[in-house]
Amino acid sequence: MSRNRLLTTRRRDWLGLLGLALFLGTLPLWLRSSYALSTLILIGILTIVTIGLCLLMGYAGQISLGHGAFYGLGAYGSAILTTRLGWSPWLAVPAAASLTALAALLFGLPTFRLRGHYLAMGTLALGFIVELVLNEWKAYTGGPTGLPGIPRFTIAGAPLRTDRVYFYLVWACALVALLLGLNLVNSRWGRALRAIRASEPAAQSLGIDVARFKLLAFVVSAIYASVAGSLYAHYMIFVSPTAFDFSVSVRLVLMVAVGGLASIWGAPLGTALVLLLTLALREIVPALTGKASGELEIIAYGALLV
Repeated sequence: MSRNRLLTTRRRDWLGLLGLALFLGTLPLWLRSSYALSTLILIGILTIVTIGLCLLMGYAGQISLGHGAFYGLGAYGSAILTTRLGWSPWLAVPAAASLTALAALLFGLPTFRLRGHYLAMGTLALGFIVELVLNEWKAYTGGPTGLPGIPRFTIAGAPLRTDRVYFYLVWACALVALLLGLNLVNSRWGRALRAIRASEPAAQSLGIDVARFKLLAFVVSAIYASVAGSLYAHYMIFVSPTAFDFSVSVRLVLMVAVGGLASIWGAPLGTALVLLLTLALREIVPALTGKASGELEIIAYGALLV
């Protein structure tokens, strides 16, 4: 990428971030519905996950069907540190992210020797393993019934109780995640990932350490998911294994695909479309048919992927 083109891209990104920040800053001032506000908070939290997954899938070209595991590790890590050990939520978030990054590193070292469908199956196994641990390690996780009593973030000793305040916190984190993602893809690191996605042998011939860059992308995407999980835990003040199961991983992949695999800017859009579709189906289908929307959700997800 030429220097002039790079400067133009960065200028456009900064203007886009500024416009998005201004829009989000004014949104809660006229949005009166608490349900709509809580939905936007969830969109912001999942946007952070999808940005990280976009870096891994769209730029590094690596498939992950178990990212719900890292989302859950961040949520449970932060929840356990605050409820069992009495940590401040502000300290628990980076600590949980560090532990999740270590877990991703240890898992990625052997797993990223695999390719294609075998890599997808490896990440799928990770999701099932983490879900099993969350269900069975009852002394710390609470088991299938979940872990309640998670404290909220506090500022000057005052907890962030209102959705409006939490909206600003979540979307401030999402904007920072978006900025970091844009900077990464426009850096030497991002160009190396593009080369790996296009052709691993060609990238290797140019002196790019393919294994190292793929593993680094995996760890970075896990950190994104962990931070989002912590934000989710301290917003819901309750976590359970069902919030991080295989279906969550599938929805995350779908969000990335809908927004555009190699589009950081597409992450918020894909997240919003899939989450709003899911919520709409869960509201409309039972009202019309008296049945759960599970089967129709699968059909809708398949249609979106196509």
